[in-house]
Amino acid sequence: MAGAVTRSGLVVMAYGTPGSPDEIEAYYTHIRRGRPPSPEQLAELVSRYEAIGGTSPLAARTRDQVAAIRAALDAAAPGEWVVELGTKHAPPFIEDGVQALAKAGVARAVGLVLAPHYSRGSVGEYHARARAAADEAGLAYVGIDSWHDSEPWIAAQAERVRAARAGLPPATEVLFTAHSLPERVLEGDRYVDELEASARAIAARADLGPGPGGGTRGGSGGAAGPADGAGWRLAWQSAGRTPEPWRGPDVAEVIRELGAGGAVAGVLVCPQGFTSDHLEVLYDLDVDARRVAEEAGLAFARTASINDDPAVMADLAARVRRAAGPS
Repeated sequence: MAGAVTRSGLVVMAYGTPGSPDEIEAYYTHIRRGRPPSPEQLAELVSRYEAIGGTSPLAARTRDQVAAIRAALDAAAPGEWVVELGTKHAPPFIEDGVQALAKAGVARAVGLVLAPHYSRGSVGEYHARARAAADEAGLAYVGIDSWHDSEPWIAAQAERVRAARAGLPPATEVLFTAHSLPERVLEGDRYVDELEASARAIAARADLGPGPGGGTRGGSGGAAGPADGAGWRLAWQSAGRTPEPWRGPDVAEVIRELGAGGAVAGVLVCPQGFTSDHLEVLYDLDVDARRVAEEAGLAFARTASINDDPAVMADLAARVRRAAGPS
């Protein structure tokens, strides 16, 4: 008797990272849409990877996340799901992941990006590539646009904020950061709105007070929070080095302003826009932002990454099942 036929497929999508120092140039070239970096640009990126140990742990962290989501799907519906990884800038690419699903004989595919907040210029691009590959393979495709309102994710972030703040001075400002995008991309986009909504939800759960009353969309982020120093605001990080304007203020700029203002003694960064330990967290925050804070005379900490938090991964699996609809 033939075994049960797997009916559903999931492609989990992430940014990707070079697997070794020898792969950095090819990776950077892919990010630059086929244009090789200059020797100076390549040397700078290599130096950043060297500062965090030579390579990023992102590939391993992503595999752990995929495994946790697969396990949660199998627990709910044994044998129903084929789960593949597809990344934006490194093998296996998004198209590879979708093709693997097609070869496994699934009839439909769900796409999940390991980024909580939607933007046309980020998550939207992942889904466009996955959908095109699914169309070519004859698969029905549905994408999960965002999961910034995930209750387990909000709870996990709030717990990390509380834990990290316990080791900092009472007068500490919390900065919720995400990857900056060009202003032209953000026009009419919901990315900033989702970031503001999740920051408020996390701050409320972590008892940080009401936070800024306005001005989070481009200025300094508004006034500080309660008198006990548990204020919070949005900040941005990892902007591309292009001539066009990118959303700010940059996290380093905010830290310098806080140090100059004299009202706070510490700064805690919660990189809510990211789910894993990787270069933008381990270098841009742990190395660069920490250095800026030390120069500004502020204590510094960064919340632990979500990585493969079991409750969060289980919630993502539940969202995948809902997106797929009835079996």
